[in-house]
Amino acid sequence: MAPQFGSPPRTFKPMVQAHTRMLDRSVPQAVKAAVMVIGGAEDKIHGREILHAFFQRSGGTGARIAIIPSASREPSVIGSKYRMIFESMGAESIEILDVRDRDQGSNESYLEYVYSCTGVFMTGGDQLRLCGLLAETRLMESILERVRRREISLAGTSAGAAVMGHHMIAGGGSGESPNRSLVDMATGFGVLPHVIVDQHFHNRNRMARLLSAVSLHPDRLGIGIDEDTCACFEDDGSIEVLGKGTVTIIDPGDITYTNQSLVGANDPVSLHHLRLHVLSYGDRYSIPMRRVVSTGQPR
Repeated sequence: MAPQFGSPPRTFKPMVQAHTRMLDRSVPQAVKAAVMVIGGAEDKIHGREILHAFFQRSGGTGARIAIIPSASREPSVIGSKYRMIFESMGAESIEILDVRDRDQGSNESYLEYVYSCTGVFMTGGDQLRLCGLLAETRLMESILERVRRREISLAGTSAGAAVMGHHMIAGGGSGESPNRSLVDMATGFGVLPHVIVDQHFHNRNRMARLLSAVSLHPDRLGIGIDEDTCACFEDDGSIEVLGKGTVTIIDPGDITYTNQSLVGANDPVSLHHLRLHVLSYGDRYSIPMRRVVSTGQPR
């Protein structure tokens, strides 16, 4: 069976339990719900391909979009920027959920809008800040429930992408050999609990950082996403690539050896028999089958 949005591996329980209410068809629905994980610095001026794809999947001119800028140190500025973009595309309704303390995670007007929206967009900034403000709040629980029920599309860019997994890269270095000290791990929202996401990937030379994270959690796929690039997670368990860069997939499913538990934190880590895929525009990868299932056409 294909993994569903937010369906955890058998090794741990979901961070948030789904509520028991039946799917209410009177609630606005996304046209084709997806989880869109964006590597940051997406085009906001010219073609806006990735943002337009999110807009369309959220209902096009019928879209009701919630923007969460809480990862940013300037949430009102970044929230207004995305509001103007989606307004120019013709969204029916846009609200900025400007959560700056955890108490606002129970704000009734925010909760009401999340229940009626068709898309949620999380901006960039600091993923630890985003999780600190929203993890396990009523607001985030409501969003996760609607994602699991395929009622809304959810997108996150940069920090908003990093929080998608259960195991989250909170920070670290670049340009070294893989080692445990190169990556700082924390707990994310668990929207896609079977993956570990790294963003600005090739742009900031983060291959060793993602390899270090995978060595710590070899039951997860490592997903590295370049800037102005999106890994679009579909309901059937496939990932389709949008944008100008690449999505790198590190699959440790056939790993035969790692010395990460035997060496010091700053010592190089061995990883034997990893599988590596580098995907570009239009390529599609199946998580259940652990292989590329189709290739995109040249632009």
